[in-house]
Amino acid sequence: MLVRFIIKRILILLPVIFGITIVLFIINLIMPGDPVLVMMPEGVRPEMFDQVYHSIYLRLGLDRPVWEQYFRWLYNFVFMGDWGLSSMANRPVVDVLGEPLRNTILLNVVVNIVYIGIALPVGIKMAVKRGSLFDNGWQVFSLATFAMPSFFLGLCLIFIFGVTLGWLPIGGMPNPVFYQGFSLLVQWVRHLALPATTLVIISLASAIRYVRNAMIDALSMDYIRTARSKGLNEKIVIYSHAFRNALIPISTIVVLTLFALIGGSVITETIFSYNGIGRFLFRAVVGRDRMVIISTQLLFAIVNVFAVLVADVVYGLVDPRVKLK
Repeated sequence: MLVRFIIKRILILLPVIFGITIVLFIINLIMPGDPVLVMMPEGVRPEMFDQVYHSIYLRLGLDRPVWEQYFRWLYNFVFMGDWGLSSMANRPVVDVLGEPLRNTILLNVVVNIVYIGIALPVGIKMAVKRGSLFDNGWQVFSLATFAMPSFFLGLCLIFIFGVTLGWLPIGGMPNPVFYQGFSLLVQWVRHLALPATTLVIISLASAIRYVRNAMIDALSMDYIRTARSKGLNEKIVIYSHAFRNALIPISTIVVLTLFALIGGSVITETIFSYNGIGRFLFRAVVGRDRMVIISTQLLFAIVNVFAVLVADVVYGLVDPRVKLK
């Protein structure tokens, strides 16, 4: 049953991915600028300009019809693992994308572990102690941080902990040349502290309110009153009965958030000079590196579509009322 459901969902989502590839390729074609000029080496003599230009033009396959360029790019991306050539680095996109992607996944794994570890217990307690000082205090916090731009929060943390107190580095990445073993791990923790804190605070704003509202709805159900009337322990009522049902909508948000980590955070990574995929994509847009832009966007689209598939499966597994048909 589960395998049939997954196959059916994949067959439904394949046309979506195919449509996304067409849109991305069209956007790539109509982008301003000449990709050949971007890849032209510096100091080319005027009499050699046309020859070098033509060689790069052929190397990029721009002499072929548009439909052939599209299918050639799609085939290489899907079946050959060839994501094109980065005009900024003059290297394959796969080679230049690996390190930023690993750094972003590392950062956001830390962020998701921390923020989920805080959002779930805080949101549950807010619902249980609805209207209390604890509930009102966290609601004020969520409203303030939800309206706060991430760049402003990041700059505040840099000024307090990096400039004024000098406890943490204000940005950059740890250099493995100067640090080895445990000292390198310590440096990673120090460099991750500020950007991770920024993303955790921003993520908590909506997460705790979502958990709180889901728990309030669950606690207002008739089966909760029945469980309490039977004399069950309050913790059993909250965590064994209410939370299990509140987990149904929460699980979808958690799954989508976990898969969103691959997209990075452009603003936060740029502020802290963190070599992640978000900052890398921003530099590619500024530098008009077309193949980096189109390849990363297609990667994000595939991951997001896969996240929707996983969320559907998890929703069906968590909620016994949903049949995976």
